[in-house]
Amino acid sequence: MMPRSWSRDAALLAALLFWIPMAHAGRACAEPQPLKIQTIERALDLATRTLSALEASGAKVVVLARAGQDLSKYGIKYSHFGFAYQQSDDHGGHVWRILHKLNQCGTAEAALYRQGLGEFFLDDLWKYEAAWVVPNPQVQSSLLSLLLDERRSVQMHQKPYSMVSYVWGLKYQQSNQWAIETLALAMAPDADSRWGRQQAQTWLKKMDYQPTVLNIGPLTRLGARVSAANVAFDDHPDEKRFSDRIETVTVDSVFAWLIRAGLASQPAVTLR
Repeated sequence: MMPRSWSRDAALLAALLFWIPMAHAGRACAEPQPLKIQTIERALDLATRTLSALEASGAKVVVLARAGQDLSKYGIKYSHFGFAYQQSDDHGGHVWRILHKLNQCGTAEAALYRQGLGEFFLDDLWKYEAAWVVPNPQVQSSLLSLLLDERRSVQMHQKPYSMVSYVWGLKYQQSNQWAIETLALAMAPDADSRWGRQQAQTWLKKMDYQPTVLNIGPLTRLGARVSAANVAFDDHPDEKRFSDRIETVTVDSVFAWLIRAGLASQPAVTLR
């Protein structure tokens, strides 16, 4: 018989995991492995405390990040972000959902997912830590309208994926790049259904978004390209690539830009 505390936690986890399918939930392509109890408990704890903090914040939309990979050697703290937003539960209340882009199985393509907080953190995280920034009211309003619109929320998405896609390129699109281009679609006054990624990037340049510059040498680039289908460098301009300057979108650079541009508050952090 399961301990009572585990039964209670499992029930809460089920509620936190609830998500609205846009594609199959983020899972490995190989035969799924049973989740470790410790992984579930740590994800549940982080999701529960994040939920409490989001409720207390008074926000309806936040830019929410997780530390899925150790990128400290590049000076990067968080690896991935998406949009956490309130949605009606049809009973006079609301639930929190997250819309984000995921690359599964190390393939050369990615998809969009709507998930609950539990599933967002139920991954093989490097560090059980969440960070977010609260957009200002105008940004929240524009983002929420877009996120609840099934058509507009996927308008910027492009399947071909590279983990280090060029910030101003159109050949690939990594997860954080999709998110910031979607934010541009929500905020630009002239954005409409004809808008594409190029228009979003033009707006981001006007708003002085500055990407992260990774110093990645030729041996590292070659090894990554040969061993992983989800890493490519051929979209970067030759003069930058051959000088080991890989410019890409990171959580840290987006957080810094949102705050610098006056679009969001200082980041709040929940630690494990």
